[in-house]
Amino acid sequence: MKTITTKNAPEAIGPYSQGYEINGIVYTSGQIPVCPETGEIPDGIRAQAEQSCKNVEAVLAEGGCGLDNVYKTTCFLADMNDFTDFNEVYAKYFTSKPARSCVAVKSLPKGVLCEIEAIAEKKY
Repeated sequence: MKTITTKNAPEAIGPYSQGYEINGIVYTSGQIPVCPETGEIPDGIRAQAEQSCKNVEAVLAEGGCGLDNVYKTTCFLADMNDFTDFNEVYAKYFTSKPARSCVAVKSLPKGVLCEIEAIAEKKY
């Protein structure tokens, strides 16, 4: 089991890791739309979805994967009315169309509008 840590995604804000690699499978923690360089959260669902996707991509890259290796995501939205806009951004990144769950939640850390976690197979 290997812990995945990268400065190209936001640091964990609690007692967890950005990701783990176990037997060639990479699991990311939920990535919220915090810019790792500035700590800022962009405005609006489209910009937040974009940043969350970039953060997932960074954790996967550190684990030896890419977005094309993802076979399952779980997406959390603070408001299901953002579903269409979120999907349009998500589709640009997850072009392989992995299996996905997308649920609305009461709230997310730091008051963000979305969060994405992924499971991928490591490249060899």
